[in-house]
Order: sequence, then structure tokens, then C-alpha cells
Amino acid sequence: MSRRPRAVVLGLLRHGTTDWNREGRLQGRAERALDPAEEARLRGAALPALPRFDAVRVSPLQRTRQTAAALATGMPGWPGATAEDSLVEMDWGAWEGCRPADLRRDPGSGFAAAEAQGLDLMPPGGESPRMVQDRLSRWLAVLDRPTLAVTHKGVIRALLALAHDWPMLGRAPAKLDWQALHAMLVVDGRPRPWCYNLPLVAAPARSGNGAGPA
Repeated sequence: MSRRPRAVVLGLLRHGTTDWNREGRLQGRAERALDPAEEARLRGAALPALPRFDAVRVSPLQRTRQTAAALATGMPGWPGATAEDSLVEMDWGAWEGCRPADLRRDPGSGFAAAEAQGLDLMPPGGESPRMVQDRLSRWLAVLDRPTLAVTHKGVIRALLALAHDWPMLGRAPAKLDWQALHAMLVVDGRPRPWCYNLPLVAAPARSGNGAGPA
């Protein structure tokens, strides 16, 4: 008798906006806090009712932890978030803090040639998207419950590439709204497309005594 594949729901949410996001800079491992206005927006937001998650995992970086904490204020019963090293952003090495447009205009940067390598784009002193996929695959192999991952654009793109067998060259297989929730099915450790661009909703109203809704 053949074994039934094991499928686990994985939700993906990018962290809220920082100053470097607004300036179009590569953040990588740099610690940048959320904009105060963005943090306030997230406190008033909540995840859609479906899919449901039993666990929340966050990148160790401040901006993902702040995002999860802000959402938790408006969501009674939110499970506590736990840091997961595999969800940390791609290391942009020497290009961290730079604007891609500026790097492309500088022929000495090597950025344009690196972009043409797709999954094997390698920043000086950093890591490639393929390396990000390798560490994510080790984590997915042991994922055992419906899990929300609050993470980064580079991580989500690496998972999108895995799910669609996309070499990160040419047009992406799906246009993602970076303020929305995305969900994949992890089947025997490998991500598969499911549903993308699920908008966040308004957080439920709280009564005057601070209790959650009845």
C-alpha cells in the first residue's frame, strides 16, 4: 500500500515597512525597526479567518518580531511567536544598504551580471537564493503543524521559486502583494502553490475592559 503524502499548511507574511523599504535599499541582515505608522497599522489588522495556524515562527530580525507582536495585539488567542533561524533574510553582504538601481548603474559593482545568475546570484560576502532554499528545505522537512512564518521578501521569493520550479529569471510565476498573506502546502517537505494575496482584515473590536470579543 502506498503511503499518503504528508501535507502541512505554511502561511507566509512579510514584515511591515521600514525606512529602508521606503528608500528601496537592500536590508539583508541589517536591523531596521518598523516605521511607527506601519506598526500602528498592523495593530489594527488581523489575519483572515482561513487558513488557521497552530504555530507562529518569525525570523530572528527585529522587523519580523515587531510585525508579529503588533498583529498579536488585535488577535485574541494568537499563539506565541518563536524565532526560527531558517527564516532570516538573505545575506546581501557588501550590497546591504544599497539601492539596486544604483548598483545597476555602477558597472564596477557586478550587480547586473549577478542578477543574470538567477538562483545563483551571489552578493560579495553574502549568500545566494539557492543557499536560502537549502536552509529553508531543512526546516520544511521537519514542519509538522499548520504554521505562519513572519519573514522577509527574499525568503518568500526563494519559497516561490521552489514551489513553481522557477529559476528566478524572467517574470515571477505569481505577482505577490507584499502586505498580504500567502499560503502554500508543504507536501513531504516541499512547498506547493496554494493561495496567494489573501488580504489582512480589520482587527476585531475590543470591549472597554480590554477583553476580546464575546
